[in-house]
Amino acid sequence: MNEPHQETMPWYREISRYQWLVLIVASLGWVFDVFEGQIFVASMNEAMPALTPADAKQNIPLYTNITFAAFLFGGALGGVVFGILSDRLGRKRTLTYTILLYSLFTCLSAFASRWWEMAGYRFLVALGVGGEWAVASALVAEVFPQRARAWSQSIFHASSVLGTFLAVAAGIFVVANPRLSGALPLFGHELSLTGWRVGFLLGIVPSLLIIWIRVSLREPERWLKASRTVGEPRASVRQLFAGALLRRTLIGVGLASIGLATFWGTHIYGKDVLQQVYRQSTDEQNPEALKRVEMLGMFLVTTGGGLGLLSFGPICERLGRRGAFLFFHVGGLAASLAVFRQVSGMTAIAVLLPIFGFLTLGMHAGYAVYFPELFPTHLRSTGGGFCFNVGRILAAPILFLSGWMQTRLRMSMANAAASLSLLFALGVLLVLFAPETKGQDLPE
Repeated sequence: MNEPHQETMPWYREISRYQWLVLIVASLGWVFDVFEGQIFVASMNEAMPALTPADAKQNIPLYTNITFAAFLFGGALGGVVFGILSDRLGRKRTLTYTILLYSLFTCLSAFASRWWEMAGYRFLVALGVGGEWAVASALVAEVFPQRARAWSQSIFHASSVLGTFLAVAAGIFVVANPRLSGALPLFGHELSLTGWRVGFLLGIVPSLLIIWIRVSLREPERWLKASRTVGEPRASVRQLFAGALLRRTLIGVGLASIGLATFWGTHIYGKDVLQQVYRQSTDEQNPEALKRVEMLGMFLVTTGGGLGLLSFGPICERLGRRGAFLFFHVGGLAASLAVFRQVSGMTAIAVLLPIFGFLTLGMHAGYAVYFPELFPTHLRSTGGGFCFNVGRILAAPILFLSGWMQTRLRMSMANAAASLSLLFALGVLLVLFAPETKGQDLPE
């Protein structure tokens, strides 16, 4: 029980310096995690045509979605494997493994010469990306007190927008920069250097974070206590489907699946609407100008999305976890239909895109808040990683479906994205069966 005076204090007043340090380090890991994912989104319109044979250019949308799917499958596998390792080996050690993995293979993506090589590298990058989230979210949940958990986890997940902003900056100043073209001598050969390849080379930078983690962090007391408990079973996926945990696991997987399916099927195309309207209204064909408008759209959607992620904490403290998920799923559906089917004109789209980003992305912070609250300490990283990353597997068919709708059914990008936004309605139904965890301590 909290003391009465604690309930009236701001949540951040009782946070120690070390707890802030944990939040900063975990957030930086997530920032770079998202950058490694979004650098492909920022450069796919340049990279995939360059990696696709001339006689298969008509299949670029399909190859792009296959590459996205490889990323989702890799993230799912990494989240499960590293989630289990985190519960067995500790949060600190496993966090360093995941960051090293995604940094190394993002850098190596710069050397891809075929589209399927890029897909393979994205799979390997995603192993670390999926694992990092599972470990970092469990770490923050176990270090922060109950009153501050929703706020701290929202800040942690909202830091992802900084990773997207870095990708936007790389898209504008690196990917679209013609002055970066040239030849790079490498092992007796010359690599044809372009902006998008330089963007992927930047992926090695996050590996420097490993040094700070090794020096400054320690294992949470909750994990140390659980690891010393005699007779405590070793973490395994099978335990997630036993007894009362079955319902919680299925709810978690369902929420993540809908969030990730609508992210890859609807949210990521918001940035392209502004470019399409600009192209139609001005008949602009200059690649640099079109890239700037595309990145502006990405910036507007990401800014709104970041505010949505930050807002999940205070919203769920007021409405409860279920109420917050309900708010964002209903809002996401309405905003998506407005952007893709109802609104036209540069000004109207530019105004609406931040709202679209707010409502279609905000519920993702709920996974960092809610999933650690569903599972006991010895399964917390395993459970959170399993729910979030199995959601990637179940969302992967959406990418194939989106590509098929656009290439085979000849649907426009906007119509395909609007159709897939109907998945938000399934989220509304799922929330009705979700347990409420507001105000409860983490299960031991």
